[in-house]
This record gives sequence, structure tokens and C-alpha cells, in this order.
Amino acid sequence: MSESRITYKDAGVDIDAGNTFVKMIKPFVKATSRPEVIADIGGFGGLFSLNSNKYKNPVLVSGTDGVGTKLKIAFLAGRHDTIGIDLVAMCVNDIIVQGAEPLFFLDYLATAKLDPEKGASIIKGVSEGCIQAGCALIGGETAEMPGFYSGDEYDMAGFAVGVVDRDKIIDGSSITVGNRLIGIASSGLHSNGYSLARKIIFDKMGLGVDDIVPGLDKTVADELLTPTRIYVRSILNLLRDFPINGIAHITGGGLLENIPRILPNGCKALVHKNSWQPAPIFHILQQSGNIDENEMFRTFNCGIGMVLAVPEKEADEVLIRLSGLNENAFVIGEIAKCEAGSECVEMI
Repeated sequence: MSESRITYKDAGVDIDAGNTFVKMIKPFVKATSRPEVIADIGGFGGLFSLNSNKYKNPVLVSGTDGVGTKLKIAFLAGRHDTIGIDLVAMCVNDIIVQGAEPLFFLDYLATAKLDPEKGASIIKGVSEGCIQAGCALIGGETAEMPGFYSGDEYDMAGFAVGVVDRDKIIDGSSITVGNRLIGIASSGLHSNGYSLARKIIFDKMGLGVDDIVPGLDKTVADELLTPTRIYVRSILNLLRDFPINGIAHITGGGLLENIPRILPNGCKALVHKNSWQPAPIFHILQQSGNIDENEMFRTFNCGIGMVLAVPEKEADEVLIRLSGLNENAFVIGEIAKCEAGSECVEMI
């Protein structure tokens, strides 16, 4: 008696579902195309032709990131159409701070069982993020891994590549005492601090994902799934006309951990913590979780998604330009001389 034959689908991997998924996402990928893109998705590698004539000495800048436990909120809410924006944002915001224009993006999506419609919703968000950043989605990978992920959960990673002329790289080395610090407002928590936020909201406050957050006219899902703001177009606009000496993307580690990454020796940042008004969610988390102020500033962005160091004489014009670009921005501090052994960032 012969043994029954088994297939890859019997083991939990549906190749046909994967093919359906690729067909569904092609319009989203096409919407992000740039003239430098050579081939459609489906090849073994994405093809992108760098127009080196635009640059004197081009330097490629790369970044990779994920979305973290913000994904847990998407799972609970059953909403997957904006989480891809977060994925793109976390990568492109990291490379724009060095002055690099994002060129192309690739994503990695891993799940226990591929649901083509859910997957397409996720990639639609990735496409929207790429459109906002002006970069092309030129490829990616979808991995179906039964037994590795639980239920309908998935994980994502993203990879962005950009370009900048070598003499226009922004690395903070030109920051000097007297520079003003301009903070550009975040859209909310962005994609950091969610493990703590979930603990406070679900465990201490006892809320469910569809409950209204006390003090807000929003549900937990609406507030926590607000997409990360993408600052690429605004910063590229500034770089055309203003000298920007340093830019810090305020992600995990908050203001206290990210501003020092761009400070040269002998400089420290004095941040005036009352110079901007964070969104209410930050106050709610701090009060409900009884979180120390210092812990807030090193865990969450506290309402500031980007910090720019600019010459004092340029600060007012930069603020005017940012307002015209629909960004809320504030002078939040200045650069001062750093004495040996003192903190790199002082919240005053």
C-alpha cells in the first residue's frame, strides 16, 4: 500500500497564495516608480540606475529598521493599511538626516500563513510611505513560515538606500556653540516606546483596543496606529536653501539619546522642555503610568520627531519655511559649550 503524497501546502506554505499576493501588489509598487527604476518586481534583484551626472562625488547612504511592537496594536485592531508607512518612515527618516535623498526601498514580510488580502493591505501602506518619501519600492521578500509565528501574526523589516554628494553630507561636525535647535513636531508616538505604552494602556489603564482613551476623542487603535510622520520632502526643501549643521531623528532613546549622536566634542544641547506642547497622549501616558520625566524623554519622542541644528541667524527663516511646508516647528533650545564630564543634553 503506497503512502499518501504530501505537498508544500500541506506543510503550511501556499505557493499559489504567494503568486496571488504578488499580482495584487503590483499596482502599489508601480505607483512608487521613478525614472531610474529599470525592471518591474519579480526578478531576483531590484534594478535601479543611479544618475551619477547629478552628483560630483555621490555617496550611497543606507538604513534598515522595523516597526517593533506597534505591530501588536495592528494585530489587535485588525488594521494593517498604515503599518507599512511606519516601516518606510523609520528607514527614510534615518537617511535624510545625513542629507541623503531616498532613492529606493525594499521590504521583508514574514508570517505564519500568507493572507493575500492582508498582505496587499500591508504593502499598500509601504507604497504610500514610499510615495510620501519620493522613493521607489523596487522589490522585497515575503516569507511564509508555519510554526515560527503564532496565529495571524507577522513581522516586517525595511531597507532604504539614498544618495548625497560627499561635500553635502550632514554629520553634525559643523555644529557650533550658539546654533539654535529647531524641533519638528511628531504625529504621535511614531514607532517607539510601544512596549511601555501597551503596558500602561492595557495593563494599568485596563483599556481595550477599541476603547476611547480618556481625555481624547479617539480610540486606542486610532491613537496608537497614527502613522509615523515622514520628513523627507520638508528636509530636502530646507537643504536647498539653508545651511543645516546637524539633524537628529528622534526614535528609540528619545531626545536624551538621539541628540548626542550628532554633537561634536565640546558641544552640548540645552533643550527648553517648555518650548513646545506635546500631544495629549504623552501626558496621559506619563500620568497614568507614573513615569519619571527623565524616563519620558529617553523613551518617547515627547512630541518632537526631528531636531535640526541651524545657525542662529537662520532660525526664524527656517521656521517660516517649515510652516509653509505644513510642519509644526519650534525653537526648542541651543548649543552650548560642554565642560568635561557634563551631560551632552540638558533639559532645562
